[in-house]
Amino acid sequence: MVKVRFVTAEGERIDAEAATGAVLLEVAQAAGMPLEGTCEGQMACSTCHVIIPREWFAKLPTASADEEDMLDLAAGVTGTSRLSCQIELTDALDGLEVQIPDVSRDMQIG
Repeated sequence: MVKVRFVTAEGERIDAEAATGAVLLEVAQAAGMPLEGTCEGQMACSTCHVIIPREWFAKLPTASADEEDMLDLAAGVTGTSRLSCQIELTDALDGLEVQIPDVSRDMQIG
């Protein structure tokens, strides 16, 4: 199991656990995070944008050119932004902290 801590835009900390190999977007949604994931991981939107603290960002595989292009469309993007649909959890990411951007959209919530 891999532990993940989500930090909401309001500063609330939500801890979650998932199996190695799980996709971060699915873990976030199961934990109640407001990430829409409209394209269901097909990298055709930016509604699963998250911010990864610098110390964790270096442990992630490099984003593809397609992911970088989608991030260009995300609101509130930073130098350590990623699409959560593109992050597969590994043992090396146990304890990962993920910041939910101030601007997030989730069509599933009213």
